Amino acid sequence: MSETNETATVRKPDSRTTPHAAPPPAVFWRYWAAATVSDAGTAVTALALPLIALTVLDATALQAALLAAAGQVSWLLLSLPAGVIAQRVPLRRLQVVLDVVRFVAVGSLPLAWWLDRLSYPHLLLAALVTGAATVLFDIGNSTFLPAVVPARQLADRNSLISGTHAVTETAGPSAGGLLVHAAGPVGALLVDAASYLLSAVLLRTLPERRPGARTADSAFKLMREGWTYVTRHPVMLPCMLWATTTNFVCAALVALTPLYLVRDAGLTPVQLGLVLAADGVGSLVGAAVAVRLTRRFGTARAIVAATLAGGMAALLVPLTTSAGDAYWFALGNAGFAFGVVIGSITTRTHRQTQSPPELLSRVMATVRFVSWGAQPLGALGAGLLATYAGTHAALWTVCAAAILPPLYLLTVPVGRRRNLV
Repeated sequence: MSETNETATVRKPDSRTTPHAAPPPAVFWRYWAAATVSDAGTAVTALALPLIALTVLDATALQAALLAAAGQVSWLLLSLPAGVIAQRVPLRRLQVVLDVVRFVAVGSLPLAWWLDRLSYPHLLLAALVTGAATVLFDIGNSTFLPAVVPARQLADRNSLISGTHAVTETAGPSAGGLLVHAAGPVGALLVDAASYLLSAVLLRTLPERRPGARTADSAFKLMREGWTYVTRHPVMLPCMLWATTTNFVCAALVALTPLYLVRDAGLTPVQLGLVLAADGVGSLVGAAVAVRLTRRFGTARAIVAATLAGGMAALLVPLTTSAGDAYWFALGNAGFAFGVVIGSITTRTHRQTQSPPELLSRVMATVRFVSWGAQPLGALGAGLLATYAGTHAALWTVCAAAILPPLYLLTVPVGRRRNLV
């Protein structure tokens, strides 16, 4: 835990084996099924929640941005302690409880609507609670995967998970658009609530991952060790900063998308779902080719090239001005997602294989605290810019900023190498 000298602590991928026998393959597939079910419901909510704010509660641009930020702010507040919690408590039990919490939070919205008690503060609170539970859940999930998958398979399994996530992002918004059309945005949330419940049932069948041996170290010291390890690492630090700028842009774009496409471009919920599905298509293609590209061209080169191409593609997004030319938004969004997912898979696999096992949960928590903590700031920044400069001007600014993350990597040594290691 006290190791911070990277020349001493960087591990080769095959050094992360544990003294225990690997669980049977069925364990991974149940893990994968639980994540897939939950992701599918969340993709529906990604469409339904802002539509509730915009069409049911008549939210302003700033209120829509605040709602997007509320779902992400817990990455700033809880990421670091989440790494310690994931290390100290039985992980399966924690994940099941968090799925139940999300089921209750999301399920309360349709109930309030049926009772004619739905309000913007309630919507905001549900987003906050669900976001907080998701932070704890995702940090735990990211540290559970290396425990059920051999190190040599991590890149392929990460690609599979990212590819599956891309499929749910593709089908989820489209299905969400149809659900919103058929049952209204509030009724569509029932699908997400049910997905969390089913995820909890599946996770309940997994073997428990027992917490590591307790130490006398304080939680603050444990968090500081994870922070020190990442910030002194010659590869993880620049990759974390790349991810931070990327996530800022992604969150700003997500916050502006329903606002611009519904109110400025005039898309229906079904059309909005189809356009949002393009993000999943780009992610799916990126996940499918990520390992092949990194093996052929090198991990560092693949990240820079893919995200540079994605940043250029993002400039197509603001060319959409009506439902008739919404294909520009779809193409740009797909290209941007393609680059982001390749960078995400590659940097995540590097952290999982190169971090000392006893530090992994805190390494993941540190990176997400910084990089995912940029998301609420990106959403708020986009909302403020849209309020004072107009939604279309804000969209142009955000899409132009998509080129900055790969340009940053080219200014540091790791971005000019063939491989991260």
